[in-house]
Amino acid sequence: MTLLTQGDEGGAPAISRDGSNPVFVGTSEGRRMLFLRPLNSATAKPLPGTEGAKFPFWSSDGKSIGFFSDRQLKRVDLAGGPPTSLASAPDARGGTWAGNVILFAPYIYDVIHRVPASGGKPIPLTALDRSRYTTHRWPQFLPDGKHFLYLAAQHMGGKEAGSAIYVGSIDGGNPKLVLRTNGSVLHSSGNLLFFRDGSLMAQEFDADHLELRGEATPIGQVLVESGNWGMMASASENGVLIFQSGGDPKYPVLWFDRNGRSLGPAPIAGQLQDLRLSRDRTQAATVDTEGQPLPNVYVCDLKTGTKRRLTFDEGVWFVSWSPDGTRVAYSANKGETEKTDVYLKRSDGASERELLLSSGYVDHPTDWSLKEMPFDHQRFGESIICCDPKSPRLIMQSTFRQERLGPQSGHKQRCGICVGRSGRSEVYITSFPTGVGKWQISSEGTIPAALWRQDGKELYFVSEAGNLMAASIRESAGSITVAGVHQLFRSPFLTGRVHTIFDIGPKEGQRFIGSAAPDTSTLPLNVITNWTAELKKK
Repeated sequence: MTLLTQGDEGGAPAISRDGSNPVFVGTSEGRRMLFLRPLNSATAKPLPGTEGAKFPFWSSDGKSIGFFSDRQLKRVDLAGGPPTSLASAPDARGGTWAGNVILFAPYIYDVIHRVPASGGKPIPLTALDRSRYTTHRWPQFLPDGKHFLYLAAQHMGGKEAGSAIYVGSIDGGNPKLVLRTNGSVLHSSGNLLFFRDGSLMAQEFDADHLELRGEATPIGQVLVESGNWGMMASASENGVLIFQSGGDPKYPVLWFDRNGRSLGPAPIAGQLQDLRLSRDRTQAATVDTEGQPLPNVYVCDLKTGTKRRLTFDEGVWFVSWSPDGTRVAYSANKGETEKTDVYLKRSDGASERELLLSSGYVDHPTDWSLKEMPFDHQRFGESIICCDPKSPRLIMQSTFRQERLGPQSGHKQRCGICVGRSGRSEVYITSFPTGVGKWQISSEGTIPAALWRQDGKELYFVSEAGNLMAASIRESAGSITVAGVHQLFRSPFLTGRVHTIFDIGPKEGQRFIGSAAPDTSTLPLNVITNWTAELKKK
């Protein structure tokens, strides 16, 4: 079992309120799920039904655990039974639980919401001042079960210093600024624990006046996920503290064969949120966030390892190759909003960016055929495929995410799309660019996106259960026949911003490349059972 703390699919271990039970995200035999390891035990126990879980948190009575998976907020009761879905959470950033109330951040550009612990319709509790912040996240209840702390942050480069911790109330009212920091915060034993200049700091907190007292004292170096500002620490109210030491975790990009056997590392490194191979499979375009305030596009030669940076602090989301490999299209944030424009740039870097599409909504390039380019275009909560950026036209409309276009045979083409219905995504095939006909490929839920083999005879996707699947596709007289869908292997690939970070290698359908779990094995996980006493010695 491997502990998974970094990235947007892991999270800090969470200690129960009585300080006896840490729960954490781990991977075992290719499966990501929750594990429970009591402090008085040397054995970690997997929690059935929590596959795909991230960002766990405890109920105040220690009998249940909240977490996020399958784009849902869920709970699992330790007394037994399967997890229960409580509310939609498309790309959550933390939760906290007191009594019958759960607070959570359902999306990366959203505010803090409340929902009954039994489930129901989420109600927003905070309001974003978008001139200053783009997100509220990592809520943390204070002991009174009424007030809560949260991080307000700004995704735009150069404005991270404005990030701050606020205290709010479930009864509403204006939030109160507590401190400036670019990491999440904890409350334990009358103190706030927070991140400052690489260190875990402790400072007395006056719960009556909701303000700090005295001076802050360093406890030790602590790891913070630079991409989501999550601090790798958890603390109980009776003095048990867990934190992961700071350092430089490595994010491997690995090759795998069709049986799931690792073929070793690719000459790519970084904390990726997108990875796309050129059509001749000699180059990789990546969107990398490691060590920088905003994601940027890089082009890597898969033979020599040579790396070129194409963008500079533009807030890139996704990237796609031109058929001849001479250009890339990418989406980037439009100003200080979550809206995106799509740009074109030469893959050798010898050009300025060219604006392709600016609709005032959220647009992402998903693939590039020989004639036209499809886009994921989100407007009023819906997603639309548009083609030909110079004169976009609607070819289909539905609630789907992360479509991928692939050549089918000769001049005919098919488009693989992941359609979201009732909180679950499924893979369908439709004609491109007419959008005529629709054939369902998956039936048990998928994690976008679906990728074509270049000859159009197989379509690959990762199931909600975490398996890399292959669908054999046959075309006859304008119709599609699904000859079979079968599991290739447990997916070792990480999921970034809403899709799995992998692609198909040079031997079509025989090799795969993708971003795997970061190696934090060299960064100790520290447990202090009476941390306030240790603090007095400093």
